[in-house]
Amino acid sequence: MRASIARRAVTAAALLAVPFVVLIFIFVGDLRVRVLSLALALAAAGGAWLLAETLARRVNALTAFVDTMLDQQAARPPLVHGDDELGELTRSVAGMTPKIAELVNRLSMELTRREAVLASMTEAVLAVDAQLNVTFCNHSFQKAIGDHGAAQGIPLIRMVRDPDLFRVLKQVVDSGEPVHRRVQLSGRSFDVNASLLANSTFRGAIAILHDVSPEEHLERIKRDFIANVSHEFRTPLATIRGYAETLLDGGLEDRKNRRKFVEIIQANGIRLNNIAADLLTLSDLEAGRPEPEPGPIPLADAIASAVHAVEPAARLRGLNLRVNEIPEVVILGYGIRFEQAVLNLLDNAVKFNRENGEVGIEVERRTEGRVEISIWDTGIGIPALDLARVFERFYRVDKARSRQVGGTGLGLSIVKHAIEQMNGTITVTSTLEEGSRFTISLPEFISR
Repeated sequence: MRASIARRAVTAAALLAVPFVVLIFIFVGDLRVRVLSLALALAAAGGAWLLAETLARRVNALTAFVDTMLDQQAARPPLVHGDDELGELTRSVAGMTPKIAELVNRLSMELTRREAVLASMTEAVLAVDAQLNVTFCNHSFQKAIGDHGAAQGIPLIRMVRDPDLFRVLKQVVDSGEPVHRRVQLSGRSFDVNASLLANSTFRGAIAILHDVSPEEHLERIKRDFIANVSHEFRTPLATIRGYAETLLDGGLEDRKNRRKFVEIIQANGIRLNNIAADLLTLSDLEAGRPEPEPGPIPLADAIASAVHAVEPAARLRGLNLRVNEIPEVVILGYGIRFEQAVLNLLDNAVKFNRENGEVGIEVERRTEGRVEISIWDTGIGIPALDLARVFERFYRVDKARSRQVGGTGLGLSIVKHAIEQMNGTITVTSTLEEGSRFTISLPEFISR
């Protein structure tokens, strides 16, 4: 830039001086006048050069200063002030610098704050431009659709294959009106609230997606639970009502069958009571209302108590109870709940076993301070397709036999909740027609 200004200044001076020098050389014959005019022309060109050089330095210094205005870390070159118009411009630019820096800092802080808020939101956030290219999406959105790496600038249709979200954002961009709709993305349900983003230079849309899949799953569980409870109560109630009506319609005079009718009514009443008791137990476990404080549980005593409770039923069916030597282990938890869990597992192992079969209990210390309690049987086993659902409420593998032996369909669900409440886990393996093995893993209690 400096050479350009200087060159232009010298050229301008030459263009002005050359005609006068030529005229003098033509019309004036005195050699001294000719030499003087040539010297004046050269002096004018040199003065123009020096003036242009000074001007170029001041303009270059101002340009370098302006280039560093937005970079707070860069060293700013010194400004050359003067009393002319360029000096006024220099002072004006120097006065604007702190104001611009403050404005940039404020905008940068606000942008950082907004990006931090959007990035940390549990709801998925997506912004697109007028062509439905992605301009922003947070981690929750990428997690919801599967991480596609860098998303900014790519078309939404390449990032999200499901067309529902694309249609929602296109409707917002085209109409300018907010849209609320439920969409399916990657097999999950989202409530989408989308609205327009528009100013003089930009038009687009922003959408906030709330994952409602857990709520839908909970609603489905509630509906299934109500249906299952209604079904479980309907059968014994219908039986009680039917036999009661039979007795009232003349069955009381039937000496041969009336006692049998009353026994059936009593059995179904007991079944209703058992279902209600198990439901209350399950409700307490799910609501986190166990015994007030966990305490140490001697494992050998709890298992011995549960084994003693099932011995009569096992003896009646000719089952062999095999209890391996139990180490002196103490666990931390709720004694009644743990004993009830072990008793439920042993009771199932007896009920769903074969005549003259076996039921066994094994206890082993594992690494990381955990204890495994395995309860196995040689019974009918569980089909592979049913293994994942055996801990669901009211789920029965063999519905007819379960009702026949008095099961409520809640026992394994109670076991699972009780064990998990003690920071433990329970797993099951089974082979059809060969038997099942339930394994409880619990942390060992070490007194200090």
